[in-house]
Amino acid sequence: MSRFQFLVDTFETERLKTLSVWSQIPDDRMHFRPEPRARSPLEQMVHQCVSEDAWMRAMLGIVIDRSPLPAEETRRAFLAHYAAGSAERVDRVARQPDEWFEQPTQFFDVMRSRAWVLTRRVAHSAHHRGQLTVYLRLWGQPLYSTYGPTADTGGLFQNGARVIYRCRSIDDLLAQQAEGGSPPPLPDPGTMPVTERPDRRTV
Repeated sequence: MSRFQFLVDTFETERLKTLSVWSQIPDDRMHFRPEPRARSPLEQMVHQCVSEDAWMRAMLGIVIDRSPLPAEETRRAFLAHYAAGSAERVDRVARQPDEWFEQPTQFFDVMRSRAWVLTRRVAHSAHHRGQLTVYLRLWGQPLYSTYGPTADTGGLFQNGARVIYRCRSIDDLLAQQAEGGSPPPLPDPGTMPVTERPDRRTV
């Protein structure tokens, strides 16, 4: 097994996390903008697709025969398009030898190893996905797990909160969207605090 298989596995799971959050965006909120300088959900999806394609092509030499953006810019079209495109990129990365990950490449104005660039790409995607989870909170929607328990899956891990993902796989997620299936139920929030520094003021 490649010494860099953990990076391939991380990239694979990050795809699912990104698509899981996208799947929770209501269709009528795609143009929501919480502040004039903020990206709308539609713009976040465009940015994810365009920037990942550019990084992969220019910095990692991973080129796929697919347009960066779907022909129709709807939420479901973005889900299907990004799922397919990122799957191809994961497959190409997974077939690279260890030496490929170690070789330097141009990262904007500096040189970095391909392994470093791929790590940075995952962090970049997570950053923008996190911005969208804030939108979900502003809309009063529950959050499923992406890295661990949330306030809606039971609160803090040390209090026995569960990790509950919205779907088991990308295929499952796309099937849910196509068939109108329901994600798994979330537990009752209970009475335990959901943060290490709970605000005890009553709103």
